[in-house]
Amino acid sequence: MNAIVARETYKVFGKRADRGVARLREGATREELRADGITAAVIDASFEVREGEIFVVMGLSGSGKSTLIRMVNGLLEPTAGELLVYGEDVVTMNQQQLRRMRREKVSMVFQHFALFPHRTVGENAAYGLAVQGTAKDEQERRAKEALRLVGLKGWEDSLPGQLSGGMRQRVGLARALAAGTDILLMDEAFSALDPLIKREMQDQLIELQHKLGKTILFITHDLNEAMRLGDRIAMMRDGRIVQVGTAEQILNNPANEFVAQFVLDVDRTRVLTAGAVMTPPVALVGSEQGPRSVQKLMSDHQTARLFVVDREKRLCGAVDEEAIVRAVRDGDETLDGALDDQVVSVPENARLSDLLALSADTPKALAVVDDERRVVGVLARVTLLNALSRRGGESRAPETQNLPTDHARAEVGAR
Repeated sequence: MNAIVARETYKVFGKRADRGVARLREGATREELRADGITAAVIDASFEVREGEIFVVMGLSGSGKSTLIRMVNGLLEPTAGELLVYGEDVVTMNQQQLRRMRREKVSMVFQHFALFPHRTVGENAAYGLAVQGTAKDEQERRAKEALRLVGLKGWEDSLPGQLSGGMRQRVGLARALAAGTDILLMDEAFSALDPLIKREMQDQLIELQHKLGKTILFITHDLNEAMRLGDRIAMMRDGRIVQVGTAEQILNNPANEFVAQFVLDVDRTRVLTAGAVMTPPVALVGSEQGPRSVQKLMSDHQTARLFVVDREKRLCGAVDEEAIVRAVRDGDETLDGALDDQVVSVPENARLSDLLALSADTPKALAVVDDERRVVGVLARVTLLNALSRRGGESRAPETQNLPTDHARAEVGAR
């Protein structure tokens, strides 16, 4: 189910805003409208935020991302288009309906904490519940639980001025969590924090998301933050969404030159995963097969190494060409004597930064497995290096002819 849906959504400021939308639809530029005193903040935005995902809107200052998030909770009214929150169009809501939506469905975490300095941490965390008219004991219970979740247990009676910047931002997050809404809107929530504290907050948000499964719309101008947090990312430029995709999709297949240049210097090793760059196994060997059938399989697929799996496709090991040749020569009927059961496997969500040293120490291809240890792909060293060398969506076929024999065979086996 989609929690948030935007369809051809516009936000235009100035006199005759409707006429501004019409001109944009006819092909007028943002600059042409600005010359007439009209500001086109968001232009023809269409996207969907799936329930339970972290959807990041990424853009430079002035790209329209903060305007976009303020339309989602009704702080700004869209000039045209649709903006649905769980199927209800924010554009058509009256003030009473907007207040109900903010109480029951949407909470917001602001960049500069927005805490009341004269209220305790506990009272700040419970503020949204107090506005809703929740019973006092229920306010305290839910506020304490939210503060515990963000690591502030025991600070309930402190004042915001006694807390560090990172701790104050945790109070803001706790307030949103205590409200119990399904959607969290986070507008540059970590941008005012020092780099070390920012990373701690990112870690905590990821951990909370795993526990609670909230739907999070996160706004940032920090590309590394977007790549780290986002299940999917919307790239904005000059009011328009120019690409929506996973971090891997945006890195490997940028929609245009702007996106390509934007992601050019991203540390790919900390974004790409084994699952994003692996190749499908050319074939898998059943553990019950005999050496002769495996030899034919290797010949048919021109590969010198294959992974062996059980009936559920769970990894058992691997067999190499040399071992199979010996087994056939010796008349073996099973793979027991040819099986290498010390194969190195990696989860498909492993970051490439965690695999570089492992790949350097392992000349043969790595098996990529899912949570049940089922083989889902193969990662050879040359595939890994090729993925790291790409720039701006450039795709180059692996070249094995100049590689040492073991590496070339590993790559052939990965195809």
